Amino acid sequence: MRNYIPMQLSIKLASIPTSMSAILDLPAVVPPHELAQFLAQRPDVRLLDVRTPAEYETAHIRGAYNVPLDRLSEHGAEIRASVTAPVVLVCQSGQRARKAESALRAAGMPNLHVLDGGVSAWSTGGNPLVRGAERISLERQVRITAGAIVALGGFLALGVHPLFALVPAVIGSGLVFAGISNTCMMGMLLAKLPYNRPATCDVGAMVRALLAGSGPDGSMPAVVTAGDTCSAR
Repeated sequence: MRNYIPMQLSIKLASIPTSMSAILDLPAVVPPHELAQFLAQRPDVRLLDVRTPAEYETAHIRGAYNVPLDRLSEHGAEIRASVTAPVVLVCQSGQRARKAESALRAAGMPNLHVLDGGVSAWSTGGNPLVRGAERISLERQVRITAGAIVALGGFLALGVHPLFALVPAVIGSGLVFAGISNTCMMGMLLAKLPYNRPATCDVGAMVRALLAGSGPDGSMPAVVTAGDTCSAR
């Protein structure tokens, strides 16, 4: 009797499609190879790329919608209300995607997953990317800017006045704080530069396409085999 399963329940369990099982088995942090398999089974999954528009233009996963992390909070409630399909959050390395996950969960959105290692790991695994004009990633911009300021402060301290040694000390303290708090003020400021916000990317149109379930270009179905561009047209 303990192993008895009603016939109707057995039929219902047998009728669950394989793709539905894949949804139930999709981990919170998804390795690239598992995401590739999942996308093949469920082309209606939403890929939400939270990098800057410039990074998105350089290279992105086909079918991904671009809503930068610093714009996500203003659209969180409407995304939660309209998107019921599984959402996989994507960034360059995974760090910003986790921040986006926290923001959307705070808005009450449950169906969230994070691509482990971000676009870098996706590309390293041999998965395809849509490529455009090459731009420097935000993470590299932070390293270049911080390094340049520290070097400049050191040279000024040696050649002009010892008080300039405070400059690298402040930058170093800021980096320590960024590591502890998982926030980066320098990155947030750099993300607002025109270099990181090309005119071809319309975040509002991208959000409307995401909510409607159309492709990132605003017209075609949201499937990973469809072409896309940065801006909805």
